[in-house]
Amino acid sequence: MSVAGQASVTEGALLLIVAIGGERVVLHAAEVRSVVTIEALVPVPCAPAHVAGLTALRSRVLTAIDCRRALDLADRVVPPAETGTPAVVVEHEGHGYALVVDAVEDVVHAMSAPLPVGVPLQPGWQRVSPGMVETAQGPLLLVETTALIAGPATSRAAA
Repeated sequence: MSVAGQASVTEGALLLIVAIGGERVVLHAAEVRSVVTIEALVPVPCAPAHVAGLTALRSRVLTAIDCRRALDLADRVVPPAETGTPAVVVEHEGHGYALVVDAVEDVVHAMSAPLPVGVPLQPGWQRVSPGMVETAQGPLLLVETTALIAGPATSRAAA
């Protein structure tokens, strides 16, 4: 499955390795504007559960997306503000988003286009991934940023 409007990953494309919910996955690096540490989040009343809040980056407001909640995984354990929270900044339909992840690891080249995953995935992962991509660090699940932004089906149904 591929998300509409999402750039396809081909062999040689750059990928950013991140950890979400304890799993190492990759994002298409062409979609990444920057990697930051969020120091403060302002809650948004009545927002879907996967919207962690608002934050600022260079005088620009970003909507922070809790990737664990976007995948219907266990609630995120947000570290204390003094240590900050890692996030990947992307843009979608003219709006800035900070995808809150567990960790940001490295940039690697794709050694294949997305391939089918040989095992059943949890529904959240199934919804956001078109498949596995071979890298020098082994096969990693490719995650579509637009699907993370959209959040779980329950959030979309409530909107």
